[in-house]
Amino acid sequence: MNSPANPAAAPLPRPGLPQPELATQALAQLLRPLARLMIDHGVQLPALQDLLKQALVEEALDAYGLNDKVSSDTRIALLTGVHRKDVRRLRDAPEAIQESKPMLPVAAAVVARWISEPRYLNADQSTRALARTPKRGQFGEPDFTTLVAEISTDVGARAVLDELLRLGVVSLQDDAYVVLNRSGFVPREGLLESFHFLASNVSDHFAVAVHNLAPDRSRPPMLEQSAFCGDLSAEQAEQLQARARHLWSSTVQQFLQTATIAEQRSQHDTGPKHRVRFGVYFHDVRQDPPVTPQPKAARKSPRKPKP
Repeated sequence: MNSPANPAAAPLPRPGLPQPELATQALAQLLRPLARLMIDHGVQLPALQDLLKQALVEEALDAYGLNDKVSSDTRIALLTGVHRKDVRRLRDAPEAIQESKPMLPVAAAVVARWISEPRYLNADQSTRALARTPKRGQFGEPDFTTLVAEISTDVGARAVLDELLRLGVVSLQDDAYVVLNRSGFVPREGLLESFHFLASNVSDHFAVAVHNLAPDRSRPPMLEQSAFCGDLSAEQAEQLQARARHLWSSTVQQFLQTATIAEQRSQHDTGPKHRVRFGVYFHDVRQDPPVTPQPKAARKSPRKPKP
């Protein structure tokens, strides 16, 4: 174990105050996977600079705006370090129209209901194979068309089935029964869907950590924890990942059952509505070997010249 730092040499940061040095150190580590994402997908520095400027201006306007007043370009520039010329340009730019993806949330919600609703589960809590339509199954058994209708009446069951088949989330048995391949909405083939979840999951996870470290935080801290272990063989790391997937399958099923009840109880509440996200991740990477300090060679004292 590492010995604790000397408090006199490294004073503890004062709570409630901004910590730019600590934040910069954390950002340096967070930027490494971001850099890999950029390199992998051909995103170069100028594009990220524009995105960062836009995010800084938007966040300053949304989260740090003055009550009943319009924040000036100068104030936004002081808060963010973005030049006033760029602040003005970004404020005046029309909002980008995001491509709508109505099928993705519907398909994900269908799978969530499938793995959490007791009517669609076997006695051992595994998901039942569902008849495509009531006519294709036995009388009284649950079917896929009814499941989709419980989520949305705007999207047809056939369209949802085609999307889940395309993503590899489900498969068909004898063209009559729909089988869930995995215990969750985990697309195998959808690049658009994978990037959507990258943005949504990582953004919310990061937002939780930022909320917990906010100097002026008034709300209680949100859940943001993880477990860590090292010095594992490759085989043991693989076994731990399999165990983590099994634990997640059980946990997400229980959580969604509770979430379904929470949604039903919230239907008639007229107050502000909230959205929640509960997730898990498992990271396995080759561990760097410990650095062994090399013994320093003895330095010879220079000989004084003889008189």
